[in-house]
Amino acid sequence: MQDELLTIGRFARLCRLSVKQLRHYDEMGLLAPVRVDAGSGYRYYAPGQARDALTIALLREMDLPLAVIAQALAAEPESRAQILRAERDRLAERISRDQARLEMLQRLAKGGLPGYEVTMGREPERRLAVVRAVCTPAVLGEKVEECVGRLLPVLAKAGIAWEPPLWGLYPLDLEERIEIAVGVQTLEGAGTPGLESEALPGGLVAETVHIGPYAQLPLAYNALFAAIHERGLRPQAPVREAYLVGPAEAPQEGLMTRLIIPVQERVA
Repeated sequence: MQDELLTIGRFARLCRLSVKQLRHYDEMGLLAPVRVDAGSGYRYYAPGQARDALTIALLREMDLPLAVIAQALAAEPESRAQILRAERDRLAERISRDQARLEMLQRLAKGGLPGYEVTMGREPERRLAVVRAVCTPAVLGEKVEECVGRLLPVLAKAGIAWEPPLWGLYPLDLEERIEIAVGVQTLEGAGTPGLESEALPGGLVAETVHIGPYAQLPLAYNALFAAIHERGLRPQAPVREAYLVGPAEAPQEGLMTRLIIPVQERVA
């Protein structure tokens, strides 16, 4: 049987891998040699293991975690395809986030930190009919779209009249799990299944307007929070976004969002 096996060096060359990589795969439980000589500690591999070795190397090149690779190798073909599709979706999401960051960096490199006009004013009390959700910051945009998709059909089905724009409510701190709400200003909606009521108190606010993709909203928030702290004010939750021009009305470059943060004077 030993004559049919390959030393780790020959097997590494066959698979275009390094001996160090194969040892690492063994240590991680991904690809164990068929035989280890008790006296010398030499590792021996079967030619039939080449496919798994090459697959591991390919998936590592794609930055898949070792735990995911181990799970995929151990799975049946159908389950393996599901695992790989899930990793594909995560990669697509990461690429989308990186693309948004790239666009922000391009904007900053081209014109420096954007100049947003931050104004102080008084916001009236508002009563909103909302739907809520809990999510991570990474999927915030998707969750907002999902909330809009839940909200509008309920309003239409119940025949509730509402006053544009749509509103988004968010916490001050984007922690690992956050609760958000999307709603509309209306005098109706109380007791409607699928809707909750949210009372927004009036008072002093700092605000600015962002024109452009939602992915670039952090630029506006940077200016808004900087202005708040420079004025010695304390921001209050919830942060409010009013979608003055939404995706159904304009391309990404023409979206218009009003950002509003309630503030209080700092106590000395």
